Amino acid sequence: MKVEMIVEKTKTGYSAYAVKYNVFTTGRTLQQLKKNMIESINLFFEESGKSAIDIEQLKITLDLPQFFSFYKVLNAKALSERIGMNQSLLAQYINGNKVPSLQQTKRILDGVREVGKELAEINFR
Repeated sequence: MKVEMIVEKTKTGYSAYAVKYNVFTTGRTLQQLKKNMIESINLFFEESGKSAIDIEQLKITLDLPQFFSFYKVLNAKALSERIGMNQSLLAQYINGNKVPSLQQTKRILDGVREVGKELAEINFR
């Protein structure tokens, strides 16, 4: 079972809420937030008589503007070139001025994941 949590950046850190359960939590860092998500969900599940979950069973969801807010290290211009998307259009998605279709969202996510895989395979001398 996957528990989907929507994560948002706040002035003091991060907040998250579960999509299907009445569970909310916060954290100063993303790592602390993940720990608090597991604690909050498991406390709710304990009270509901459900089995506990671990980090692997969390589905963390961000919207596009939140993603680029979290990961400022990613260059939107370079990503747009890499995935063959108009830079202005990607910027409108990132700024929340336009909402991407499911197909466009998949295209962006596939590009980000491809970069992530490449980065994970890099070694330095």
